[in-house]
Amino acid sequence: MTKYIFVTGGVVSGLGKGITSASLGNLLKARGLTVINQKLDPYINVDPDTMNPFQHGEVFVTEDGATTDLDLGHYERFTGVNLKKDSNVTTGSIYRKVIESERKGDYLGATVQVIPHITDEIKRRIKGISTDVDVQITEIGGTVGDIEILPFLEAARQIRKEFGQDNVMFVHVTLVPYIGPSTELKTKPTQHSVSELRSYGISPDIIVLRSDRELNDEIKSKVSLFCDVSYDDVINAPDLDDIYEVPLRMFDEGLDKAVDKRLNLSSNKPNLSDWKKMLSLKTDIQKTVEIGILGKYFGLPDSYLSVVESLNHACLHNKVKLNLNWLDADNFDIDELNRLDGVIIPGGFGYRGIEGKISAIEHLRVSKIPFLGICLGLQCAVIEYARNVCNISDANSSEFSQNTKNYVIDLLPNQDLEKDDKGASMRLGTYPCKITKNTLSEEIYKEEVIYERHRHRYEVNNKFKEQLEKGGLVISGMSPDNNLIEMIEVKDHPYFVASQFHPEFKSRPWEPAPMFNYFIKAASNIIKNKKKEEITQKVKD
Repeated sequence: MTKYIFVTGGVVSGLGKGITSASLGNLLKARGLTVINQKLDPYINVDPDTMNPFQHGEVFVTEDGATTDLDLGHYERFTGVNLKKDSNVTTGSIYRKVIESERKGDYLGATVQVIPHITDEIKRRIKGISTDVDVQITEIGGTVGDIEILPFLEAARQIRKEFGQDNVMFVHVTLVPYIGPSTELKTKPTQHSVSELRSYGISPDIIVLRSDRELNDEIKSKVSLFCDVSYDDVINAPDLDDIYEVPLRMFDEGLDKAVDKRLNLSSNKPNLSDWKKMLSLKTDIQKTVEIGILGKYFGLPDSYLSVVESLNHACLHNKVKLNLNWLDADNFDIDELNRLDGVIIPGGFGYRGIEGKISAIEHLRVSKIPFLGICLGLQCAVIEYARNVCNISDANSSEFSQNTKNYVIDLLPNQDLEKDDKGASMRLGTYPCKITKNTLSEEIYKEEVIYERHRHRYEVNNKFKEQLEKGGLVISGMSPDNNLIEMIEVKDHPYFVASQFHPEFKSRPWEPAPMFNYFIKAASNIIKNKKKEEITQKVKD
């Protein structure tokens, strides 16, 4: 049967439960086990689709079109397992399901309560995705002590009671803070957090200690003694420069070994040679690429998490170091673009920042600076080309969210904002794209049909397709039925490619998303050309 591992967090939020869960999945998969990850989110939103990126970070999209917590992106990038919507469960979705069942009379008139009805639905969601895997790792979001996560903790406790100690275990991630004035590391917050967890009937089997530095044996022994866990089950997880080094650090600390022993998995020692080989690509990197991300969600770095990780993957395989430059679409200087080796305009919603993005794209196109547009980035690129090259009078204004069928960028077919106060539905999940022959996109993907993930409600209006192509815009990707424009590019440019889909969601550290890989390759060539020009100028001088 499937073994269950629950990952909880204490002291403060944002400790890295997601990275810990992803790293554990990585190690167990390297042991030859089948693994699946899941995230339980305590917020009452049904999903993060409408949540502010400034507060919650990016919305990750799964193969089946679920909009989920960004931790699912970490899970996929560390384990290579494509997850589905059942891998993200929220309080809102649980309560909605229970209330709908009550309205239909499924509870036969019983008084609907948190226990057993809410906890039973949580347990059903937890058990519903793990029928054919060896290990399921379920991360419980939030912090122990938060009122919102109590039903999830209770459901997890009941699952351990139902399946037994040999099949269910708990990993608790806490913080060991360093007090500067006294130069001391403090274990008291961890002790209090474990005590709080025990008050809910759960005793952690493994404690992962997050810290900004290495912890000595004295600290680990103290936690072992006062929290009643074996010394070998106290794992130190200090801050690292690269999150992809975390699995190797967890291996050195014995995390997977402790899990193997506790659950009687009898698995093989993990084969981490491929992971180590991938990380070895970082050695002897001498060049640095200056890449700009021009967007509007800069209050939280996680707002464009998958884009940043995709850049890291591509830089790793192109043997260059990434230096990110954040540009606010509402407030930037065009001259800032000239010192960059490439610029990405990622997805987004709403008309704020549209005109700034369009101005930037015009400069990138004319100045031949590598440009990668994603979703809204493609739409802005088409508007810019329609206005400035094709002289199409109906090219969108910054408020192209208005429902006007004469706009170059319009709602997807069969949608009408005026009839849907929620802003219409979206195209979500994986869809095919037919690549146009003899294009850069064909060179990038090397396939006739590709499958990428989408999250958008606007598309290029096919009414203008012929005009755009006559003006020189290359339509390099279409839906198989030729109704939707999926990719565009510009000829005689180092790299000017944009897609309606989000390639960043399928990028992996061992296999970068092709569009990002070629983008960084083009940016690296820009560096070479700049150096040649500098040398030529010095010779002339």
